[in-house]
Amino acid sequence: MYPRSFADADGDGTGDLNGIRAKLPYLAELGVDAIWISPWYPSPLLDGGYDVADYRDINPEFGTLADADALIAEAHALGLRILIDLVPNHCSWEHPWFKAALAAGKGSPERDLFWFRDGKDGQPPTNWPAAFGGPAWQQIDDGDWYLHLFDISQPDWNWDHPKVIEEFDSILRFWFDRGVDGFRIDVADSMAKDAGLPDVPLEDGQPTREKYVGNPFYDQPGVHTIHQRWRAIADEYADTPQGPRVFVAEAWLSPAERLAQYVRPNELHSAFNFDALRAAWDAKELREVIDHTTENLWAVGAPATWVLSNHDTIRHRTRFGRDKKDALEGAGVVPTDLALGLRRARAAALLELALPGGAYVYQGDELGLPEVEDLPEDVLDDPTWERSGHTVRGRDGCRVPIPWSGSEPPYGFGPGTGQPWLPQPADWSPLTAAAQTDDPDSHLNLYKAALRIRRDHPALGEGRLAWDQDAPEGILSFTRDPGFQCVVNLSDAPVPLPPHQNILLTSAALNAGELPPDTTVWLER
Repeated sequence: MYPRSFADADGDGTGDLNGIRAKLPYLAELGVDAIWISPWYPSPLLDGGYDVADYRDINPEFGTLADADALIAEAHALGLRILIDLVPNHCSWEHPWFKAALAAGKGSPERDLFWFRDGKDGQPPTNWPAAFGGPAWQQIDDGDWYLHLFDISQPDWNWDHPKVIEEFDSILRFWFDRGVDGFRIDVADSMAKDAGLPDVPLEDGQPTREKYVGNPFYDQPGVHTIHQRWRAIADEYADTPQGPRVFVAEAWLSPAERLAQYVRPNELHSAFNFDALRAAWDAKELREVIDHTTENLWAVGAPATWVLSNHDTIRHRTRFGRDKKDALEGAGVVPTDLALGLRRARAAALLELALPGGAYVYQGDELGLPEVEDLPEDVLDDPTWERSGHTVRGRDGCRVPIPWSGSEPPYGFGPGTGQPWLPQPADWSPLTAAAQTDDPDSHLNLYKAALRIRRDHPALGEGRLAWDQDAPEGILSFTRDPGFQCVVNLSDAPVPLPPHQNILLTSAALNAGELPPDTTVWLER
């Protein structure tokens, strides 16, 4: 959940915690188990809240600590758990500790909490690139440079400093004590740096952005020491009435062997599977991702996870409506067949929810929302737009506020007719939650049915999958015991259904007992 864009209770155009509270019955009826909420902390919102100014409070635009407490309590009463974002690699330049570091001057203890360094002949200390464009170092008036792996407004913490370590221990306990069930760890592979500050290799004359093995600021061995410390803190809460607390890693690492190091028994509990998110709509590629993921994560005793979209990526309805070689290109770059994308998104949802492990549903996935690729330039909010010199539009297209009801914007996003912080398309009225609720064939009701079966069917708990080795080319077919089979047709022609006792669910209508292209079926065997 991206809180700015989920639901607005006070009518100011920005989503808030009371908006989420009002929609908790919707989420419970949808059938999810937990909600992960993107950063809700005080922030100048120069990177959508991932620039945190205070880790122990709520952004006033979203509400108050009392609202957060009420949200947690009401979610728990409905059987929903709450995970929030932890942003440990960097803070906002509005954070009191960074403001103190700027004021204290060169060589001060306050600057030791961050990465302040001298430059080299008027240039940055290293050639490291920032994720949002440009160099990862910013010079200040007294000549020092500070490290920011993302936007210039997001200085990196120095995780070699004991005060930083102790501060985040305290932050974890603050929220665990308030009833939060866990954390999603933003860029969980980035906190530790190679103190020698070596340059990265050049690629076509530019510093590489690849997370290669040995990268000086990604996937360094020191991150595992941090995670192990946090796991010990979470384990302190295992015997409380609320039950165990959990961590989810965001680490864009491939192959899965590298990611598996983050979910060993004494580290984080699970990790997002970005190989699955980036996979094309292709039977061979999807099977390789599924096999590689399950083999490597099961080897360390961790659950696999599956994800199709999130607040940082092009929505999968749009990706699946493109040629696979262009699927991950940015907004407006390549043509998109949204009807084909919707058909494939329905099939992909049933594939995702049939796999063993955890499945993540980004807000609006259940409504079949596409990427909004034609946002006016003057409303673009993502720092990538500015940092790239207005060449990369960024992530705003997947963050457009949710349409809840009505025939025109703001589609019930907030009370009245006030427009939300990002404009919604004029043709979204068929996609609102209200419009889809009473349509048995809607995307929303497909998700409700799938999540209900996923919760109730005995095979969709711990049962592992076994591939049908006789499946034709372009077909993914697997079973899970007892008595469940999932078949996905990624070929160009219909195929006969395998022997079965009952059809549990299909992503599209069958044709005379055959499974059409771009369709998934769940069978009882």
